[in-house]
Amino acid sequence: MAADLQAKYQKLAQEYSKLRAQNQVLKKAVVDEQASTTVLKEQIKMKDQSLRKVEQEMDSLTFRNQQLAKRVELLQEELVATETKGKKNKQKSSDSTSQHSHQHQSVFDEDLQKKIEENERLHMQVKSQTLEREAKECRQRTEECQQQLKKCHAELNSRLEQVTSIIQEKVSFNDTKHWQYNTLNVPPHNRRHQLKARDIVGQAFTFVQDLVAALLNFHTYTEQRVQIYPIDSATDTISPLNQKFSQYLHENAAYVRPLEEGMLHLFDSVTEDTVTTLETTVKLKQFSDHFTSYTCFLQKILPYQLKSLEEECESSLCTSSLKTKNSELHSDVKKMTSVFEKLQNYIGLLALPSTKPEAILQANSSAVFTQLAACLHGLQDVMKDVSKHYSQKAILEQELPTVTQKLQTTNECILTSLVSLSNVTGKIATYFSNNLDFFTAPTGYGPRAGAGTMNPLHAESMLQCKKRAAGYIQALKKPQPESVPYVEALAHRRILLSSTESREGLTQQVHQSQEKIAKLEQEKEHWMLEAQLAKIRLEKENQRISELEAQLAGSSSRQLFLPTPESPSAQPTPEEEGEEPGERGLGEPIRSASLIGMLTTKSEEVKIPDEECREQLIKSHYMSRVAELTSQLQVADSKAVHFNAECRALAKRLTLAEKSRDMLTEEVKLANQNVSRLQDELTTTKRSYEDQLSMMSDHLCSMNETLTKQREEIDTLKMSSKVSLITS
Repeated sequence: MAADLQAKYQKLAQEYSKLRAQNQVLKKAVVDEQASTTVLKEQIKMKDQSLRKVEQEMDSLTFRNQQLAKRVELLQEELVATETKGKKNKQKSSDSTSQHSHQHQSVFDEDLQKKIEENERLHMQVKSQTLEREAKECRQRTEECQQQLKKCHAELNSRLEQVTSIIQEKVSFNDTKHWQYNTLNVPPHNRRHQLKARDIVGQAFTFVQDLVAALLNFHTYTEQRVQIYPIDSATDTISPLNQKFSQYLHENAAYVRPLEEGMLHLFDSVTEDTVTTLETTVKLKQFSDHFTSYTCFLQKILPYQLKSLEEECESSLCTSSLKTKNSELHSDVKKMTSVFEKLQNYIGLLALPSTKPEAILQANSSAVFTQLAACLHGLQDVMKDVSKHYSQKAILEQELPTVTQKLQTTNECILTSLVSLSNVTGKIATYFSNNLDFFTAPTGYGPRAGAGTMNPLHAESMLQCKKRAAGYIQALKKPQPESVPYVEALAHRRILLSSTESREGLTQQVHQSQEKIAKLEQEKEHWMLEAQLAKIRLEKENQRISELEAQLAGSSSRQLFLPTPESPSAQPTPEEEGEEPGERGLGEPIRSASLIGMLTTKSEEVKIPDEECREQLIKSHYMSRVAELTSQLQVADSKAVHFNAECRALAKRLTLAEKSRDMLTEEVKLANQNVSRLQDELTTTKRSYEDQLSMMSDHLCSMNETLTKQREEIDTLKMSSKVSLITS
């Protein structure tokens, strides 16, 4: 099952990657075609504009020609009128000359009119020919563009139909259409964004280090100046105001150094394996808190600093020019504190989504970033003004007759710290302006195909999926075993087919060989028993032969000392030996005097058939017992083999069941975690909706109140207007 699921998952992943690549290609083609169509439309618009301009020029030229013609006619009429008047006033002698001039003028006017008409006609022909050419070219281009546009539309429609059919076949449910479901999708991980974010935060950390060092120097040397000017604490007691001011300035490190620590924690939290957005940068809230505490410190020391400047102005050594510089520093210090307050507000707004993800929209966050960049430039300008005015003040203080070397060195140290502050704030402002596009641009994290905020739970699930994907890719990169050559595989296949065909014959041969082995085992046992019996018989025969040889030797020695057989007293009778013939019976063998008679006895003839019968019975019993035992042994072996196979199969099933149990437990854990997360999200959404509903209800109530007030005002105005009408 796991292998099938993995194979299906791989197929789905491959199809998804193919579809995604096709979709990207289609998107690119659509974008290109849209760009080309926009370019062509712009060209058509330009040509239409040029045509309109030419038509307007033609209209203006015709209008001017008409005006000129009318003007010529008026001039001719005026000329005629003047001529008639001149005829009346002049004498008859001038009549001939006036007629001649009139004729000459009329001829000149006719020639001028003809030339004007001819010029107008030629001009119209030229303008019309050029316009016809341009119109033809524009028509041809528009036709070509329309044909290309039709082709592109046809190709895009065919591709769109293919993609939609594939999506309908493969994608059973498109959750990106509904934002409720789309928020549950896990966004992809953007490694480039993470590397860029880490680089930017690293630069910010170095700038904050420089800023912290400059602020520490500025506050420390300011405390030293308060201790020595206008009254030196070594010679006389300073005022209570300056004592309190120096006490507060002595605590500056407790408010300034946490800024560096907070930025360091923020830099450590931004890595390649994390997700960096305003909703997930929890350490930004810590930096914001430290910055808030520092602004509170500036607000706390601001009135003491202003009073200290006023006290310097009240001293007898302060000149008018020093008073003006102190007043300028007075306003500069206020501006600096207000700028830090603005920065604190903007940083607090940027840190708010880490605690409340839906508090600020992305458009509003980009506006906050732009305002923060402007505020940083304002801080740079303020620090420049402070350093400039303080340098002028230090120059004026050096001209005083009562100035000390300690005050001069302190002023120089304060100036260097202010210069470093102005430089650092300038670097920070330029750095932030250069990276403003990165801050305001969308991060790419969030729900697919829609707008939304990045939830920390989304970030956690994204990182888990990233780890799984990395592990899966590493598992795929394992070296594959060497494959068998094709020819060798074909040979193995033939051998396998031939072996499968002869499997039944081999099984029959195995059964026959097993039966033969069983028979041979039985025969082996039989012949082993036969050999044992033959060995026993051989031992008995050897004993008998040895006994017979001993008897034979004894009988030969007796015959040497006994009398001859003729004498009757030579052979003892049984009565003489004191034994009866019945007493021997079966106890001893009856031996004859000859050697042949000594080889056989009566007792042996009686015992031999009994022993043979007993051996045969024992043999048959043991043979049957051995056959039974061999058959039982074979049955036990077969059962053992069967049980061994069953045990192996059960062990495999047990391992598979344990693996499936582990997988199911992990799935159950993940499901429980998802359920808990969904419940948390549901509760948060419910709360947000309830808050929004309450706010909307309050807003509606306020709107109703305003509407009622407006209606009342309208009614009062109507009544007043009616009253005024009645009175009038």
